Amino acid sequence: MKYALLLGAAFAPLLLAGGALAQDAGPQDVTAVEDVLVNGEIVFRNRTTDENPILSYDLEYFQRFEPVSVGEMLKRVPGVTFTSDVLEFDGVSMRGLPPGYTNILINGRRAPGGEDDGAFMVDRIPAELVERIEIIRSPRADQPSDGVAGAINVVLKEGAQLEGGALRAGVLVNADGEARGAGSISWAGNTENTSLWAALNYQGRRNPKEKRSERYDDLPADGGVLDNIELQDDTRDGEDLSANAELTVRFDRGRLRFNGLAVDTDRDEDETSLTYVDNGSGVFDELDGTEVQAERISQQSYALGVDGEFEVGPGELDLKAGWSGFRDETTARLDVADPGDPLELDEYVETEITDDEYEFGAAYTFGPDSLRLKLGADYLTKERDAAVVEFDIDNGAVGDPDPEPGALYTIEETRFEPFARLTWQPSDALTVDAGVRYESMERDVTSDLGVVSSEAEEFFPSVHLTWSPNQRDQFRASWARTQRRPDYSFLAPYLASEEPADEDALQGNPLLESEFATGFDVGYERRLGARGIFGVNVFYREIENLIELTDTGTEVDEDGGPVDPGDDAYNLVEPRNIGDGTTWGVEVDLSTPLTMVGLPETGVFFNYTWLDSEVTDPWTGVERQFRNQPQNVWNVGFIHNLPTWGASFGASLYGRDEGYESGLDELVKVEYDQDLEAFVEKRFGERVVVRLSAQNLLDKEKRETFMKYDGDSIEEILDNRANGDLDEYELESERSGVLYQLTVRAAF
Repeated sequence: MKYALLLGAAFAPLLLAGGALAQDAGPQDVTAVEDVLVNGEIVFRNRTTDENPILSYDLEYFQRFEPVSVGEMLKRVPGVTFTSDVLEFDGVSMRGLPPGYTNILINGRRAPGGEDDGAFMVDRIPAELVERIEIIRSPRADQPSDGVAGAINVVLKEGAQLEGGALRAGVLVNADGEARGAGSISWAGNTENTSLWAALNYQGRRNPKEKRSERYDDLPADGGVLDNIELQDDTRDGEDLSANAELTVRFDRGRLRFNGLAVDTDRDEDETSLTYVDNGSGVFDELDGTEVQAERISQQSYALGVDGEFEVGPGELDLKAGWSGFRDETTARLDVADPGDPLELDEYVETEITDDEYEFGAAYTFGPDSLRLKLGADYLTKERDAAVVEFDIDNGAVGDPDPEPGALYTIEETRFEPFARLTWQPSDALTVDAGVRYESMERDVTSDLGVVSSEAEEFFPSVHLTWSPNQRDQFRASWARTQRRPDYSFLAPYLASEEPADEDALQGNPLLESEFATGFDVGYERRLGARGIFGVNVFYREIENLIELTDTGTEVDEDGGPVDPGDDAYNLVEPRNIGDGTTWGVEVDLSTPLTMVGLPETGVFFNYTWLDSEVTDPWTGVERQFRNQPQNVWNVGFIHNLPTWGASFGASLYGRDEGYESGLDELVKVEYDQDLEAFVEKRFGERVVVRLSAQNLLDKEKRETFMKYDGDSIEEILDNRANGDLDEYELESERSGVLYQLTVRAAF
């Protein structure tokens, strides 16, 4: 049944095709699939003509490194990093800000997903379905206002751009020798007035990691004594099945397009932790405890949409409508054992999430080419039904459900967003785009604790200027107001124990307000030869109403009540709007063939981002950066073609420096080693290519350093922090090994 829904949602547009493709093919401006798959040309970043600053990268820019997902593609674009584990690319961090500050769009629409901020997890979007990636640094008035750091628009393939079919078969092999398969089939066809695209993709994925934690009672340099060592085996094993289809019908005075996308993910996450203590002779080999965690995750995402462009009167009418859905069923269990005892069930939790989002929009654009006015409105309604249910443990087995108060909840949100946008082009060299978007929002958070309602009305103005004094140089300046909405988990009214860390309890806050930012982007681009491009951009954001987790200084029991003698005590943590912050940086990118030095078959790629920010910590009063924001993010790589051999090879090196996460009772330093990936390919004729690629060739390590402070009050904890009096010092490291991938692609 699940797979029937998956295929039905994705291929619904095909039902509308009827006999449209029975006509003779017309003179469509399309690219043959074999010219994309089996291509000895090096592809560089596109230069866009959009009025606002947008970087555009075709799939071919990433394809040779064989990215499995959009997450892996984003490693190679400026200013993007990840806060995930090694070889995990889900929560995208743009400009060093936490994932919620980046707006993830699919074909210009926000698709709901499993992230707390409602965004689609980018590691679940197969790279095989993507036509291009757009980095929207600053939005226009006719684009969503979400995305303080910017937006990432994933544009899926469509038949109007391609002609023909393609097959792919591959295998991924981890460092431990375990293999997972992959495959896809796609086809695009065109007639005089119709184009069609359909694709089906399967991807197996496995990521085995090894973690090591060493815990001391103080800094080792200050004489801290090692208390215990914890060794963990953490394996994530799953498969993704995805499909999408697109049908476009063209008329004399317009066109109508239908599209569908479906992604199904089944994933197992298993972690075994063994803690060892000193056996009395200075050797840490005496087992002190065992924990086994197991999560079983089943997620489905669906999107159906229709949009049209029609010439009506003196202008163009744009219409759109769509539905997006997300389904998540996850079970998590924890088994523990003392030395010499068998494992015993300690915790069992089931999570169910159902998201539905409906969107409707209309816009009308009119006026001469030099002065265009666009008026429109978007209407959106979304609902999340969620249940986070803990079960009683009865004699080591799962007992009756015992949900916490507020753990069964619904979040309903309705938004109406009219906008006006004026584009003035006084000359071929100069374009000015100005507009304003107005948002009226109503939200209800409903649970057994009652209904909490909130509403807001905000304006989001924007101005963009583009000046191209000649064919090579382009200058841009943009100013816009944007927002970040509260995470769902922050709005949910229930109390979650052991979140965000051990010995914490996270209490939701349904009255949280959105964050708002005003800021500018100023950039310059220059063409280098026929295909190269160099760009530099400076950005600045002032953010108000910052949302951060804050320790309330109160201890509660697991139900949120007063702590009785003998009960476990948790630090009560709550998300709050804490004040203001600023962030700024410089982004540089270069992609060009080395024709100027006599190497036209060698392409080099480089991007570098310098970042900084200021936030006043709500507890210490000390200025710091945003959580886990690195100061430097960079990527450098090359591709070299061997035309006479029909072969190519290349490598890419990615890196970032450390970031810090600050809480009331702990400070965490996060570091990543550099990440090297490489590929070699051989083309056979005009329709077949074989490619061997590898990730994590340096077996990079992720290191987290925890400095934890204790105290019976907020004042005592702050005094201990100021004096450097640690309660615990922990070093945690994680590795995953090299991931190899062999892929065969064929066009037909």
